[in-house]
Parts: sequence; C-alpha cells; structure tokens
Amino acid sequence: MSHPETLKRLLVALMLGLTLQAQAGQACEEKPLTVDTFKLAMGAAENLATRLDQMGGDVYVIGRMGQDLSKYDLRYTHAAFVYKQADGHWRVAHLLNDCGTDHSDLWYEGLGNFFMDDMFRYDAVVITPPPALAERLKQRLDKGGMLRSLHTPRYSLTAYPFATRYENSNTWVLENLAAATSVETRIGSREQAQMWLKLNNYTPSELNIGAMTRLGGRMFKANVAFDDHPNELRYKDRIQTVSVDSIIRFYLDRNEGWQVVEVPAPLSKHY
Repeated sequence: MSHPETLKRLLVALMLGLTLQAQAGQACEEKPLTVDTFKLAMGAAENLATRLDQMGGDVYVIGRMGQDLSKYDLRYTHAAFVYKQADGHWRVAHLLNDCGTDHSDLWYEGLGNFFMDDMFRYDAVVITPPPALAERLKQRLDKGGMLRSLHTPRYSLTAYPFATRYENSNTWVLENLAAATSVETRIGSREQAQMWLKLNNYTPSELNIGAMTRLGGRMFKANVAFDDHPNELRYKDRIQTVSVDSIIRFYLDRNEGWQVVEVPAPLSKHY
C-alpha cells in the first residue's frame, strides 16, 4: 500500500476514534487521544488486518487485551466478530458499554477503533470457526436483526452466563456463537442460547474477587452488578462470567475444527 493511502486510512481512523463514545466495561474517562496511543492502535489494526487477509476467510471471532487479568489466569478481555465487507475492508461487530453506565448497544466499526480503548497490551487473538459454521455466522452478520435478537441493553461487566437480566460483550458473542452452532434446534432467544450452552457443557470462568471488591463494585459502579448471580456462589465471592478464554476453551474442546491464532503486538513503527 502506498504511503499516501496508508496516511489517508489512518486519518479516517483517527477521526472515528475521536468520536468513540462507548467502551467494553470501562468508564470512558475524559482523556485526550495521544499520538502514541494512536500509533499503537493503528499498528495493531494493520497487523491484525494483514494476518486476517493471509488466513483467507471472511468471518472470525477476535479478542483483545483491554485490562490485566493475569491474577485470574485470563489473558483476553473483550471478544467481537470481525467480517470482510464487499470492498475488502474488515469490519468489527461488538457490544459496548455506554461510558460506564448500566446500558450497552451494538457497534459496527473499523479495526482501528477496536484497539483505541487504552489497551493493556496490543496483542490480539483470532478464533477461526469451521467453514460451515463460518457461513452461518456470516448470515447472522449480514442480517443485523439476528444479532440484536440476542441483545439485552442492561449491562453488567460481570453478567452471569445463565441469566438474562444483564449482558456483557463476551456473553453476547458466546450466545450468538451458540445460535450459529446449533443445528438440532433453531435458537431465537437468550434463554434458548443459554440452555444450549448448558446442555453442551459450557463452563464459565470463575473469579474469586473478595467481598469488598464485590460490594464496592455494586455500590460505586453502574456497569457492575452481582444480583443476577446465584446466592450460593456470590456470597462465597465466586463470580462466574463469560471470558474470551472460556469461549476458546469451550469451542476447542468440541473438536469441530476450530483454530486459534495469536497475533502479537507489532514492533514499533512510524506512521
């Protein structure tokens, strides 16, 4: 790609990033977009786009490292769908929290914006579905109503995987994957998706967060709630939720031909 064309794409992405009004479970602090953050985000986006092009498909699940969750033995924090448009550009579809509130919406944006949320690291992961499932996922993405049918606007960062009171970004991705994976029955609601996941032995990640963290989160953060979790778990500070890592583990264990490709952060590069 020529330098003028690269610069043009980056400037467009910068304009989009400056208007970003939602994040995945973060508080949308009023911080100016720095040149360094912009360069890192654009480098990661270009790096991921190149890898996706090399892989040859047109729909994947991707994950990013928005926070350091290593104390919970988790790496990736936020999952999304990415699909190739007719013009050859990659588009991201994901659920985002509305600036620290208890609401969310579905967003469709470029890869640059995907990395613009003040990342902990700029590594990414690509989860590749088997061909038949990829085609069904593409149909869901082409028909946005299918994606919205499994969307609950009430948001909690720690949404319980087997309740429908709240939803978070990873829950939305997992339930849409369940709807696309199921061939024995048509899934048209969150309740049906969660039943399918239970029957197929999906195991969520469990976070032992401590009582003070749990109570503090509920009192002071609108986008964190625990009242959808079973009492026998939450009063023992065992918080179960959908993580990117649990999605990867569940689908790899099904032995259907899923593949996982990790995409390291790019080396420093001038734009």
